[in-house]
Amino acid sequence: MGIAFDFAQDRPEHINEILNGLDRYNPETTTVFQDYVTQQCEDRTYDCYANLALLKLYQFNPHLTRDETTTNILVKALTVFPSPDFSLCLHLLPPHILHPSSTSSSSPAAGDAPLSEAVQKLATLNTLLSQADYKGFWNTLDSDDLYADLVADVNGFEELMRVRIAVTVGQSCREVERSVLETWLQLHGQEFERFIVDICGWGLDDTTGAPGGVVLIPVNKENEAKETVVRENVKFDQFSRVVKRAYEQPA
Repeated sequence: MGIAFDFAQDRPEHINEILNGLDRYNPETTTVFQDYVTQQCEDRTYDCYANLALLKLYQFNPHLTRDETTTNILVKALTVFPSPDFSLCLHLLPPHILHPSSTSSSSPAAGDAPLSEAVQKLATLNTLLSQADYKGFWNTLDSDDLYADLVADVNGFEELMRVRIAVTVGQSCREVERSVLETWLQLHGQEFERFIVDICGWGLDDTTGAPGGVVLIPVNKENEAKETVVRENVKFDQFSRVVKRAYEQPA
């Protein structure tokens, strides 16, 4: 049985009580949720259900909205891709944030509000991740100082993203050229080898003809190639009506 959507292993008891009671819609709990978001950023925990509850409170009480907390929620949602959490958060933001004066999500207009510009930039990162363009993700992240400011509050953001990228790669590949995986993880040399071997538990094969060798990923239930046999058990009696109509004379 899968994990419930509203479950968070590290959720404090007082947050759990708010989420399961009427205080969930009490504007006075906004500061409690905001402090909880800050805690998630500091200790690398994540609680999507609580973060969505805070965004819902912002919907009902726009005057209580804190831009920094909103962007921190979106950045935390990036760290759990390819889950749909980022899209869920976007759907709770006001229309003027999602549809600013600019027409391109990658090039916000000068007249856009700071929060709108930040949301657009984070949406660009999410799009690159969803397209598995990991090299483009790192290049975009390093292309503007605003990105560094947006992710600064999230402790270990780059490490968390490398782990998620590695998980996704491990679910779809059995081996990857080292030079390619280095660009996906933005790691090189001994740092790359330490991450691959110590954290991921993968192997390196330098005997292949590929430049730098190949990273070998152990077989798991996601990347294992399985033969699919499709068998159809259709009895002739099931087509009796069709065959009968074929011999009927038109009226």
